Amino acid sequence: MIISSESTHPIKKKTRALCFFVAEKSEPFGLPKMDAKLLAAIKQSVKETKGKRASLDVIHTHGLIPAERIVIAGLGPVHKITHETVRVSSGKIAKKIRDLEMSEFSIVLPDKFPLKADVAANAIVEGISLSQYSFDKYKKEKNPKLQRVTIIVSDKTKISDQISKAVTVSDGVNFARSIANLPPNECAPVHMAGFAKSLAAKNKLKCTILSKNELRQNGFGGITAVGQGSKNEPKLIILEYNGKKDDRPTVLVGKAVTFDTGGISIKPADKMDEMKFDKCGGCTVLGIMKAVSELKLPVNVVGIIPSVENMPGGESYRPGDIIRMYGGSTAEILNTDAEGRLILSDALSYGVKTYKPKAVLDFATLTGACIVALGPNVAGLVSNNNGIASKVRKSSEKTGEEVWQLPLNDDYTDMIKSDYADIKNVGIGRAAGAITAAAFLANAVGTTPWAHFDIAGTAWIQTGTKEKSYNPKGATGFGVRLGVDYLASSP
Repeated sequence: MIISSESTHPIKKKTRALCFFVAEKSEPFGLPKMDAKLLAAIKQSVKETKGKRASLDVIHTHGLIPAERIVIAGLGPVHKITHETVRVSSGKIAKKIRDLEMSEFSIVLPDKFPLKADVAANAIVEGISLSQYSFDKYKKEKNPKLQRVTIIVSDKTKISDQISKAVTVSDGVNFARSIANLPPNECAPVHMAGFAKSLAAKNKLKCTILSKNELRQNGFGGITAVGQGSKNEPKLIILEYNGKKDDRPTVLVGKAVTFDTGGISIKPADKMDEMKFDKCGGCTVLGIMKAVSELKLPVNVVGIIPSVENMPGGESYRPGDIIRMYGGSTAEILNTDAEGRLILSDALSYGVKTYKPKAVLDFATLTGACIVALGPNVAGLVSNNNGIASKVRKSSEKTGEEVWQLPLNDDYTDMIKSDYADIKNVGIGRAAGAITAAAFLANAVGTTPWAHFDIAGTAWIQTGTKEKSYNPKGATGFGVRLGVDYLASSP
């Protein structure tokens, strides 16, 4: 799909559909003078839909102007129009055009609009690009795709760069989605490593893969323990991007359990198929690394992805085991289904020790407790640094990827103390499960500025997920846009 900008009068544009946004109690933004009959039809449409958020109406022009149809998309009250409002509405327009079996349309972005031109253009492009994604790799019948979209503005130079950036970031999201949606029989840790190698070769990243023997020899006790029950051997994937000389990197860590049965502490059969999505944190890191390298951001970033398959078997780790993790701490295993924190702890400790980063961000489908606490539409955020947490919240507001910060103090740390080891891999009963999991990770990063994202509820579409036009069924790619914005905004 090609998305471009054009400085032309809307009334002269030959297009299958000419789209206008409208707010409640107002006329469509940028609506020009036109044939009286057509104008009357538009006004009647606005009167009926009332500019309500998510409303959409299609009006045939009957040859009165070069555009075949006019589409009116509601944004709701003008004072509540945000990036997300425009993103959702743009996705809704794109899906409607596709349903009408048209491959092209134009959208008007006038000078007098509630958002700045570059901000609105970014939201429009993301909404359109993300809404067109569908995982049809295994289907004979492929879903139709849009071919071209034109954004009509008074000065196309104002938004051309922003269009390019938004397309690149959206491609990163869709790249993450495409890997996350893969079935477990076609996406084991070795495949995750292969995707990273291909990305590195294409985007000139440094790629290092540590395999089973190297992991064991170098003291990665968490990754080794979780991965030893599967014939699909564990991998530690490391990608390095250098866009700024003489600057410490930001380390990104992403959990990639390619399938999680729970191990010996096996999960119920219901919805176990969704455990292919337990690799979404690692996919988010891959998507961020793709976008950052293609945008050529002036930052240094290291992506670290511990990838395992958690299976029951004769060689599986057990409840009662005590393992020594990469940082030297020992962990008592009380539940083999609390495996994510073990592999993340190894990766976090390695990242802090090896790269001495200025900040660490980790993404993980870590706990069902986070879904209980926050629902399936908001990710949990835990941080040891107010500065990072503040930047994350700003990026969250801009991208519409919602987060909510949870507390972390000594009371929660005390809940994971073990009688037999330094720490244990679960807390006390069901209390504060999302936070005690984060407390386990905090042990690995020490004083390094750190933010943890528990994306268990937001990584894929599940029961209770709020419908968004740009999030189709399956993996959402949550965290890619937020992560890229955070890195682009960091000095």
